[in-house]
Amino acid sequence: MRMDIVREVPRLKPRPADGHKGTFGKVCIVAGSVGMAGAAALAGRAALRSGAGLVRVATARSALPTVAALEPCYTTIALPEDSAGRISGKAIGVILDAASQNDALAIGPGLGTSAGLRSVVGTLVQQDGLRLVIDGDGLNNLSRLPDWPGKHRAEVVLTPHPGEMKRLWSGLFREALPSDRQEAAGRMAQATGSVVAFKGAGTVVTDGRRAYVNSTGNPGMGTAGSGDVLTGIITALMGQGLACFEATVLGVYIHGAAGDIAADACGQISLTATDIIEALPEAFRKSHKRI
Repeated sequence: MRMDIVREVPRLKPRPADGHKGTFGKVCIVAGSVGMAGAAALAGRAALRSGAGLVRVATARSALPTVAALEPCYTTIALPEDSAGRISGKAIGVILDAASQNDALAIGPGLGTSAGLRSVVGTLVQQDGLRLVIDGDGLNNLSRLPDWPGKHRAEVVLTPHPGEMKRLWSGLFREALPSDRQEAAGRMAQATGSVVAFKGAGTVVTDGRRAYVNSTGNPGMGTAGSGDVLTGIITALMGQGLACFEATVLGVYIHGAAGDIAADACGQISLTATDIIEALPEAFRKSHKRI
């Protein structure tokens, strides 16, 4: 597969002196369930550290007290839940209302999988004009909807790790997932009309025409919650006005750079997702000098 290779990393515009929190993007992250509140909080905290002016985290009602307690700077939305403490299909009205009030929306971290959540994800991808990041269990629910590419109207960013990519692939293609990561990501992007960030060493970002291979990051980032942090970063950058491809390229670059800063401070073995978030300010400062 032939694609143009992108080497330049985008950057955010300087902030205007008269800017306010509404100027810098309103984003909503639909995430979490009972026992997985941390995933929602990590994504929300990462979005805040990545410059979003307003961050809302929509989560299952029983998980909300924990999600709210983990970070005072975002607000929360309580969603109807099923008997297992996962967001229910009945939540779609509240989620659509939140989507209409925000510049970008993400779904997936810590959701779990269910028929109700498949319905929610399937409805979101059909929303014309919605700027949508799908990660984690959002992808696992999406993979059970093999006809979704023909129905989607949203501007979609998919951020699969290899296991999630394999599940997405098997729902859309008859042949095995290619071993070449650029080919796999490119074909997925073309088949779905989405931007794909195929995570792993040398994360590949592509819209099917252009491809960027990331050079930042380290093995210490293979830790629980690291992907939730990336979701928050990309969503915040989209909320600040970057196009989906550009936001995703910058997002994976900054995510990896923060991981490298964190690894320098505490070592790869001890690195956690919260260390990555705490390193984001330095990663953004350094990126604006280098890019």
